[in-house]
Amino acid sequence: MRDCDVLVIGSGIAGTTAALAAAKTGARVILASTASIFSGSSFFGGTWGLGLISPQDISDEAELAQTIQAVGRGMAVPTLITQFVKGIKPAIQQLESRGVHLRHAKAAEQQEFIPCFDHKQRSWYGLGRSAYRKAIADALEMQQVVQLPYHELIDLLEDDHGICGALLYDSTHSELRQIKAGAVVLATGGFGGLFGRTLTMPDVLGTAQAIALKHGAALINAEFIQIMPGLLSPKKGIVFNEKSFRFACLEGFEKQNLPDLMTARAGHGPFSASLPDHLVDLAIAGQAGGAKLSYTVPDVLPEFMQTYADWFYNSFNCSPFENVRIAPYAHAANGGIYIDNSASCDVPGLFACGEATGGMHGADRIGGLSSANCLVFGEIAGQAAAAYAQNHTTKMQNIALPTKATSITDCQHALKQIRSIMDTNCLLGRESRTLTYAQQQLSHIQSQLSQHSTPCSDPRSIAFTTRATHACLSARALVAAMLARPESRGSHFRHDFPTANSACAQPHTLTLHNEEFDIAPVIF
Repeated sequence: MRDCDVLVIGSGIAGTTAALAAAKTGARVILASTASIFSGSSFFGGTWGLGLISPQDISDEAELAQTIQAVGRGMAVPTLITQFVKGIKPAIQQLESRGVHLRHAKAAEQQEFIPCFDHKQRSWYGLGRSAYRKAIADALEMQQVVQLPYHELIDLLEDDHGICGALLYDSTHSELRQIKAGAVVLATGGFGGLFGRTLTMPDVLGTAQAIALKHGAALINAEFIQIMPGLLSPKKGIVFNEKSFRFACLEGFEKQNLPDLMTARAGHGPFSASLPDHLVDLAIAGQAGGAKLSYTVPDVLPEFMQTYADWFYNSFNCSPFENVRIAPYAHAANGGIYIDNSASCDVPGLFACGEATGGMHGADRIGGLSSANCLVFGEIAGQAAAAYAQNHTTKMQNIALPTKATSITDCQHALKQIRSIMDTNCLLGRESRTLTYAQQQLSHIQSQLSQHSTPCSDPRSIAFTTRATHACLSARALVAAMLARPESRGSHFRHDFPTANSACAQPHTLTLHNEEFDIAPVIF
């Protein structure tokens, strides 16, 4: 007997959307989450909320699709772009019909409302965390979605036909639980947890991608991770408002050409190697204690900046324009698990959505489309998973639980090492030498975890061991993808290959075979 028809793992915007979409078909749905329900990057408290954009009208859809491909530097999949753009307006309408109040720009003509990397205004909405949580909590209850907070994904379960459930660690009761399901949806977020300096929630572990690889899925565009300036002071780990670059001076660089690039740098939050203003980010990265900014702030701020400034002062009781030091942080992933137009991972019974996936974005991503991606492909994944579950039986019997583990202390140390390696070598420090060193160190950590594994029946130790092991595999996959792209394009910068190479103008997929990675170009 199944415990549910559809098991959704991850409870941010993508996961909750998928759960509601599946339940709407009549499917029995379980929504599991490593942390509380309503968690992940969608509910990261280091900024005021989320931007959300859509085409202004039907005539704007084709233009937006073209812009996504141009901004993505040719790395996005055309069929996924088309599916994505057509689904944004209906997804936003559905969101509002569920009672989610969206903020609308009062001065939409101001340049600050042009999305990151875009060239024109779109329909812009502000999506607040509390507004979303309140409305969607009611919808989940109404659709009778069973909620399992504090249940971490340990592994996927398979029968002769494909994925048929998951093994979860219930951290509240320190138990391992098998959940049998007709289909599984991964909505676990990006790779943020693989880095120490990251702008995401602690429950975004970056491990589900490794689990998906082990079960036959592929990654696409894994090397394209957004690198954002974030605050070191006056508060650490907070998203920096890039719009304020136009009023800022980067101290120590007044006599270089950086001041001329600061206004351009204000046009986008994430770093891009494809734009001249990437020199600003490289200068910031070169300051060991963070780069210091000084401001000449106008009496009247643009609306977008005022919203951030009000939130910052009310949250931290200090000014976002005083004692400001910033540094590069890992932010959202533009790549991830490769899905098709039905959000299938090309593994029977396995679907994915949200930041855990890739293909609908490229080397750079237009601001506001991450939230839209969660809504559009969350809906698609939920519906497709429910349809699959209805048409497939589950024959899985109880399986043997993991019986070996490494000490929790060793696992915590391994995770700390992984994050340090990734911070040092895989943000803005990428080159053949550093990436090769990172790969060697990660392989050593993986070997050590395996060698120190001993017979164990403690669920907590087993959970920590699998988390560290999968984090190491995901990190190795990212480094392999970075090494396989000897050029600089969008969010991927190589010091040894600082310009784009036309010979590398295809996205890459990465698969796992016999513990080794296979990387191949995608030909459209």
